[in-house]
Amino acid sequence: MMGKTVSSEENAKLTKWLKSKRHEKGHTMRSLAQVLGTPHSFIGKIENQERRLDVIEFVRYCTALEVDPHEALSLLKVD
Repeated sequence: MMGKTVSSEENAKLTKWLKSKRHEKGHTMRSLAQVLGTPHSFIGKIENQERRLDVIEFVRYCTALEVDPHEALSLLKVD
């Protein structure tokens, strides 16, 4: 059964991956937020699992980081 919580195991994997990619690319939360045109608190809420990304936001986030969204999705195992 799927839970309806922001802090699911899958979301934890995804946010950990996004944060590691942000660091790899040399972005701070502020610099990534600037690329995305969002407040830096948006990035913090994502990385602290206080907010989920919808699919469009996820693709934009990956595009801003210049990473392939498929790489992140392959981390998520659906049973």
